[in-house]
Amino acid sequence: MSTQNIPIPPSEPHPGHGPERFYEALPRFQEFDRMAEPSGYAPLPEDWVVGAADIVGSTEEIAKGRYKAVNLVGAAVISAQLNAAKRAKLPYVFGGDGAQFAVWPGQRAAAEAALDAVRHWAWQEYGLRLRVAMATVGEIRAAGQDVRVARYAPAEGVDYASFAGGGLTWLEGEMKAGRFAVVQRDASDVPDLSGLSCQWANMEAARGAILSLVMEPQESTSETAFAEVAQAVIAATQAETRGAHPVPADGPKAVFPPPGLALEAHIRPVGPLWWRKAKATLVSAFLWGLLRSGRRLGQFDPVLYTADVARNADYQKFDDGLKMTLDCDAEMRAQIEAILQKAQARGLIHYGMHVQDAAMMTCIVPAPVERTHMHFVDGAAGGYALAMRDLRMRAA
Repeated sequence: MSTQNIPIPPSEPHPGHGPERFYEALPRFQEFDRMAEPSGYAPLPEDWVVGAADIVGSTEEIAKGRYKAVNLVGAAVISAQLNAAKRAKLPYVFGGDGAQFAVWPGQRAAAEAALDAVRHWAWQEYGLRLRVAMATVGEIRAAGQDVRVARYAPAEGVDYASFAGGGLTWLEGEMKAGRFAVVQRDASDVPDLSGLSCQWANMEAARGAILSLVMEPQESTSETAFAEVAQAVIAATQAETRGAHPVPADGPKAVFPPPGLALEAHIRPVGPLWWRKAKATLVSAFLWGLLRSGRRLGQFDPVLYTADVARNADYQKFDDGLKMTLDCDAEMRAQIEAILQKAQARGLIHYGMHVQDAAMMTCIVPAPVERTHMHFVDGAAGGYALAMRDLRMRAA
C-alpha cells in the first residue's frame, strides 16, 4: 500500500454553486491503490441520475473484427455527455463495450437527449445497437444498492471517476432486462462528439502480452475484503517498471493511415461520406506529419503531447469492481492469477481474464494545446468484453 495518498485540491471549478458542483468539489487522489479503499468514496446525492449504455451483441461484433468500432461507440457515450454538460466535471467510467456516468438532476433532460442521439448515431453510422438506461440514485438505493464516487488523477489536469456501492452493476442488469430504458426521441438528432478521436496505432505488448482483467466482489463479500484482494493485485503489478502500463512512456506510435481512419469519417455525420473520408484523411496526414517531426506548431508541442497521452491514459479503474489493461510477462500474469484463484476459492470474488498481443486507445481531446486530453485503453482483441465473458463462465 502506498503511503503517498495525498489528495490533489479540486480542479478549477465550473461556474455556479449548484448541485453540479458536487463532483468537482471532491478531492483528487494520485495513487491508484487509494481507489480500493472504501473510505475514499463519497455517496452521490439522492437526486443525481446515473446513466448506462452498452452494445448489444458485442461478443459477436468482436468475432467480426469490429472491436475498435465497439470501443469508439463506448467512448462516444462519454464524449456526448461531456459536451452536453458544456464540459462540466462529470463522473464517468469507460467499460470497453459501453460506459456509465452520473449527472446532477438539472442535467437529466440533456443527458437523456445525448444518450438517445448516440444510440441513433451508433446504429446509423456503424450498425451497432446500443442499450441505454437512466435511474436516480434514490431509485438505486431503494433497490438496496448504492452509488459512491471518488476521483483518481493519474496526471495533473485530468482525472477519472471510480465507483463503488453496487449501483452501477445493478443498473446494468436492469437495463439488460429492459427496465429504466431511455425513450427514443427524434431520430434526426445528431450527438455532439467534439473531441472524440481514434487516430493512434495499436500498442504492441513490450513485456509478453496485454492482459485484460476484470474482478467483481461476490454478493456476500464485504468492501474491506474486496479491497484487500484488489490491493494485492495492484501490488503485483508494481514489480514491473511503470506498473505494467500498456502505453509507452513517450506515447503511442503515430502511423499513416491510422487504423481508425474509416471509423473517424463517421464520427461527425455532416456532409456526404466521401467528403468526410477525404477530410479525415487530410487531417490524419497533417497530424501524422506533425507528430513525426516533433516540431512545435504555435502552442502545440508534439513531444509533450505524446508524453501526456501516456500519463493521462485510463488503463485501470474501479466500477463496482476492478478493471485493468496490463502489459505483463508470464510471471506477473501467473502471480496475478494465483491471487485471483485463491480469492475466488474463498468465495470473495469472481474474475475474468483475456490475453492478446496489443492494446488500443480511443481518445477525447477537447483542445490539443491543453493538457486535459483523455485516453481510454483496452485490449485490442476483445479486451474487457471478453474478460467479462470469461468472468461469467468461471462464475457459472
